[in-house]
Amino acid sequence: MTCEDGHLWQSVSHYQTDDDGVIDLTKHPSVGGSYVGCEPMGLFWSLQPGEKEGLRLRKKDVETPYTVDVSVLEGHISPLNSSKDEQIRRKHECELATVSLHRWYMAPGVRRIEIRQNRVVGTLFLPPGPGPFPAVVDLWGLAQGLIEYRAALIASHGLACMTLSYFDHKDLPGPRKRINVGDSYLKPRCVVCINGTFCSINKFFGEDGENINEEQKHWNINDQGCVSFRDFCLPSTVPPENFVQIEKLHCPLLFVIGEDDLCCPTVENADEIERRLHAAGKSHLFTRVSYPGAGHLIEPPYTPTCHTSTWASQPTHTIIQWGGNLQQHAAAQKDSWPRILTFLESNLRREDTP
Repeated sequence: MTCEDGHLWQSVSHYQTDDDGVIDLTKHPSVGGSYVGCEPMGLFWSLQPGEKEGLRLRKKDVETPYTVDVSVLEGHISPLNSSKDEQIRRKHECELATVSLHRWYMAPGVRRIEIRQNRVVGTLFLPPGPGPFPAVVDLWGLAQGLIEYRAALIASHGLACMTLSYFDHKDLPGPRKRINVGDSYLKPRCVVCINGTFCSINKFFGEDGENINEEQKHWNINDQGCVSFRDFCLPSTVPPENFVQIEKLHCPLLFVIGEDDLCCPTVENADEIERRLHAAGKSHLFTRVSYPGAGHLIEPPYTPTCHTSTWASQPTHTIIQWGGNLQQHAAAQKDSWPRILTFLESNLRREDTP
C-alpha cells in the first residue's frame, strides 16, 4: 500500500494451503513473516514502512480510501527493507495473483463540514439521516493540526463527531504553538480517555507557547537514540498546580490503558485518578480497561501498530518511543474500539438526555 505521502507500506505472511489449495484466514495461522498465528486482519495491522524510519500511518483525506494490494506470491519471502522500486520489482517477479481493496474511514452518506467560527477550528462529521444525533468531541492530545479519521469513523457508527484543532494550525488565532481551546461551554455526558495523563497539557509549553526544553532531565533515551517521556508525567515529577482537578468530574469516565506505554505513565496516572475519585466519593464514575503489552497509540482496530515515530512538535529530529508489543497492541485496538462505542452509545443515548 502506498500512503498519501508516497511511502510504501507492506506486510508479509506465510501460509500453507489445505488439501484443496484453500487458505481460510479465520482458521489457518500465519507461520511466518510479519506476524504469526490465526489473525484474519493481520496483513493490515502489521503494515510497516519499508523505506524510512519514524513514520506513522495517518489518513489525511478521509473522503478518499486507502487502496491496498493483496498479492499471493510464490514461496515464502521476508519483509523487504530495500527501496520502493526494488520492493515492487521483487514482488512482481514472484506474484501469482493480486486483488486491490479499498478501505474507508467514512461510510456512505456521512457528511463532512469544516468549522471555522468563534475561534473554533475543526471538522464536523454527521451520520446519514435527519438527526438529531448524540455528539462527540474528538481531541488528540499533543498531536498537531487537524486529524479527522477517527471522527469520520465514529460518525460512520451513528454519532455526530467534531474533531478539534487547538494548536499549531494556520487558522487558529495567536502563535502557532499556543494552546487554544476556546470557551469552556461544553458539559459532557461522558468522557473517554486513551492513555491520558492527570496533569494539564500546559505543562508541556511555556508562556510564549514554545516547548519547555529544560524538562529533558526526565527524558529517557535508549541505545538507538529514541526518547521515552514516560517519567515526564509521573505523579512524583508533576507540580501540584498542574494537576487536573479530577475531583470535579460529574460524568462517567472510561480510561483505556496500554500497560507498555513508553510515552506516558498511564498505569500510575490511572491509579492516581482512581485514588482521587475514591476520596471524592466518585468511584462509580470511573471505569478502567487495561491491556498488557499495549503501547500509547491505541487507535481504531486494524490500524498499523506504531512503536516509534518522529515527533513533529520538536524543531530537531526526535524519535519517540510509544511502546507496545505488535500483536498484543493490535489485540488491544480490536478489543477497545467496540467498548468505546458501546460506552458512548449507552451514555449519550440515555433517556434523560435533553
